[in-house]
Amino acid sequence: MEAEQTKAIYNDEDAARAHLESILWPYGAVCPICGVVGEATLMKGKSHRKGVYNCKPCDKPFTVTVGTVFESSHIPLHKWVYGMHLMSASKKGISALQLQRVLGLGSYRTAWFMSHRLREALRATDQDPIGGEGKVVEADETYYLKVKEPSTVNAQGLPYKKKGRGPANKRPIVALVERGGQVRAFHVGNVDRATVTQLLVENIHHESRLHTDESRLYTGAEQHFVTHETMKHSASEYARGDVNTNSAEGFFGVFKKGMTGVYQHCSEKHLSRYVDEFAFRHNYRVKLGFNDQQRAEIGIKGSAGKRLTYRRTGERQGAEA
Repeated sequence: MEAEQTKAIYNDEDAARAHLESILWPYGAVCPICGVVGEATLMKGKSHRKGVYNCKPCDKPFTVTVGTVFESSHIPLHKWVYGMHLMSASKKGISALQLQRVLGLGSYRTAWFMSHRLREALRATDQDPIGGEGKVVEADETYYLKVKEPSTVNAQGLPYKKKGRGPANKRPIVALVERGGQVRAFHVGNVDRATVTQLLVENIHHESRLHTDESRLYTGAEQHFVTHETMKHSASEYARGDVNTNSAEGFFGVFKKGMTGVYQHCSEKHLSRYVDEFAFRHNYRVKLGFNDQQRAEIGIKGSAGKRLTYRRTGERQGAEA
């Protein structure tokens, strides 16, 4: 893409609309009502809004934003396109206040809702299992975000031995990382052996080598994969040959730095969206051959078929920097 075109899609409404159409409609306008491709006519004249098409088979008007996270928004399209670029290009994320400042949005509430719509577009759907024959998948869990009403017992019903660092009264996140490849990350309400086993079986190819620590959460995993190799972190063992969980820990490192340094706070009801955001950037990182422009275009493609209203998003809890 030429520099002039890149600049135009971030500053001009018509250029941004054409950019969205080229990504979402590579084979011609797609009617969101009847699904017919290439059978719509662009409506012209002063009585019609720009970018409105009329479907010949069903005789219904529509635009490229219908059925996407951009639908029913008063924010100009070029700001949506620039916002997607900023979120997909920022390794540790971009806060709603920063979006508000850079894009010149009218209020923090608008920027906050926009950022959650963008995260919805980045949310992956219908993903194939990671790993495969001869490949290593690392599984690990971390604990983030203290709960409002602390519990005195853990997921197994046993009392917590101590407070502070560790899993006590924090929300668990499980990451499955193919070494040198993609990640599948999940915020789970209750982390126990049954839940973790289900995540492993559904998201990792059975011919993979599984690497974990000695946590009991992974007991029995060897039944589902070629091998299950572990390190004993409690004995200060963090690598043995090629057996380690460094990739998973690296993903968690970027996630926690972003959440602490950029977002600073989020409620539990939105935690999964932030996990999805960091997983998206990891899965389309430079090391795998993607640049900022390609990552933003993939994010725009992901906006199709998704709608997010303010009521569904929920009232904001706390603030981001």
